[in-house]
Formats: sequence, structure tokens, C-alpha cells
Amino acid sequence: MKPLGIISGTIFMQGKGSFADLREETVDTPFGTAQVFCSAEVAFIPRHGKDPHCHILPHLVNHRANLQALKDLGAEEILGVNSTGSLKRRLKPGMLVVPDDYIMPTAGPTVIREKPVHITPALNAEVRRKWLEAARECAIEVVDGGIYWQTTGPRLETRAEIAMMSQFADLVGMTMASEAIIAQEFELSYASLCSVDNYAHGLEDKELTLEKILWHARRNAETILQILTRYRELHILPGDPN
Repeated sequence: MKPLGIISGTIFMQGKGSFADLREETVDTPFGTAQVFCSAEVAFIPRHGKDPHCHILPHLVNHRANLQALKDLGAEEILGVNSTGSLKRRLKPGMLVVPDDYIMPTAGPTVIREKPVHITPALNAEVRRKWLEAARECAIEVVDGGIYWQTTGPRLETRAEIAMMSQFADLVGMTMASEAIIAQEFELSYASLCSVDNYAHGLEDKELTLEKILWHARRNAETILQILTRYRELHILPGDPN
């Protein structure tokens, strides 16, 4: 059985529900070490670390080590769970989105060093379909499609930057595109479920604070855990030889 790979930031799944059986492992890779919580069915990485008092900032996340570790553990299908800001008023905090494309205007991470390999960036259509199916099975509303714009972080975006981004994208975040690129370079199937945790800077008059973002992220956590659990039930069959 090949484990399902999961990378999340705001949801720490170890010990919760059907993920109670995960054990912690340190996986050494050529790109550094990765902390992975594993079972026969799941390999889960908390991208910002497991200690809320020692948060790994977005621009310091080692995406190459994380994806290499999941590949080394046998995962071929990777689910990203990403916290985002809304660039459109129709996408309200608390909503969930399965994006279908992304924009990353800055240089991103890569594992390509020697041979001239070029990928055509894309989020995996089959994993997207499975995300939507799992949400539908849970009777949870999820928006099908949207453009994710990745910024570098760790700072939030200026009002002027958000005004420009909102003309081309629907969501803004700091991690998903990097994961999608590395996953594709490793020939792993990757797609994301995005939690809309705030309106981006300038979309409302109220001050945007980290506390407000985290409040919405925690509010969505149980809902996302339900969808992940159903995804696991639908697509990891006990005794599956694959």
C-alpha cells in the first residue's frame, strides 16, 4: 500500500480522529531533514512544524526536503491544505476552495540542477476531483476552481499589491505554488484545498491581524479534517496491494 501524502499548516492531525495512529519519524533527504507523521496509510507533514511556539515561517519552509521525504516513504499522491487570503469579496472568510491554477511571479524552489528539464506547471486534475468528491460526500460546500497567487512572505502584502493581484487571481498565500512545483518535479500528483481565512489587506476597512487570520483558520480546521478523513476512506482501501 502506498501512503497518502498530506502537507498542512493550520491543522495538526496527529492524534485526531482516524489519524490517531500516526507515529513521528525524522526522514533524512539530500535537501535536509523532514518531520513526518506516518502510518501504513498516511504520511503527514506539518509544514510550519509541530511546535506552535517555534513556527517555521513560510519563506523558511523546506519544500524540497518535505516532498522528497514523502516520495521516499512511497507517497505518489499529495494533498496540500493551505491557508489563504481572499482577493475577491465573493470569497468570504470561512469558505473553502480547490484552486485550479496558480501565479508565482518570483523565482520558486526547484530540485532541477543539471539536466535541462522543464515542467508545464499544473495542479493534478484527478486529485482535484477527489478533493471535490470527498467534500461532496461530507455535504460540505467547496468552490471548484480559482487562481492562487503566491507571495514570498513573511510579510503580508501592501494595499497596492493586493489591488494589482486581485485583477488576476482569487486567493493569495505563501506556500502552495512552491509545493506544487516541487511535487511536479518529483512526478508526484498534487492539488490543494485552500481555507479562506481572511480578506486580503485593503479589501475591508478593519485592520488585518495575524490573530484574526488564525481564528478563521482554526474555525475551518474541523471541517477540513472531515474532508480529509472522507478522502482517506474513499481512496485508501484496506488491503489494497497498490
